Amino acid sequence: MTRLSVNINKIATLRNARGGNTPDVVLAAKNAEKYGAQGITVHPRPDERHIKYSDVYELKKIVTTEFNIEGYPNKNFIDLVCKIKPDQVTLVPDPPEAITSNAGWDTKKHLIFLQEITSELKKNNIRPSIFVDTNLTNIKYAAQTGTTRIELYTEPYAANFLSDKQKAVNEFVIAANLANKFNLEINAGHDLDLQNLNFFIKNIPFIKEVSIGHALISDAIYYGFENTIQMYLKQLEI
Repeated sequence: MTRLSVNINKIATLRNARGGNTPDVVLAAKNAEKYGAQGITVHPRPDERHIKYSDVYELKKIVTTEFNIEGYPNKNFIDLVCKIKPDQVTLVPDPPEAITSNAGWDTKKHLIFLQEITSELKKNNIRPSIFVDTNLTNIKYAAQTGTTRIELYTEPYAANFLSDKQKAVNEFVIAANLANKFNLEINAGHDLDLQNLNFFIKNIPFIKEVSIGHALISDAIYYGFENTIQMYLKQLEI
């Protein structure tokens, strides 16, 4: 079964709006695990506008499931993750000013850079994952970086799901099948939600993990945190 990693960035965004420690990011991570999440994801950015570097250190102390840290691999980020040693680091090509991740890597253009980073992560016993779109060239060159996994950027799927869900998923199926041929494990994330998640997983049942934050935390406002996590886990059943 595909695993659910809960991205808690939005918890930190709410906390930072008022200062202090309400809501408590560490408590949110503990509760997410207690309610059934099989992983915790964070994406610290240079301006620390949501998850702070200090949060990452505190979370490392308490996360008992898989700890996944996303981010752009500048020196500060790589220094952080090599100290923390999470289970997985997802490399995302977003500039500091980006509101959210909005594209995958051009793995051909950045091949040597990504090879160096994935090698460094592996030396520290961290599983690397590279954020990519469905461009088959990017899948091919991702396989040459030495990464263990890729994460498919699913915003285009989510954007087109309501108009034609089969058409929306087709390019992801093709990309995932190619990745499989290169022995790459596959994660997925960005704008997956209670409407579109199950269809995506049914079409690509070998997805290892989905990382979901914005939609899940938003749904928790309506349905409650525990109930929402259970609803998402239900969507991952095939």
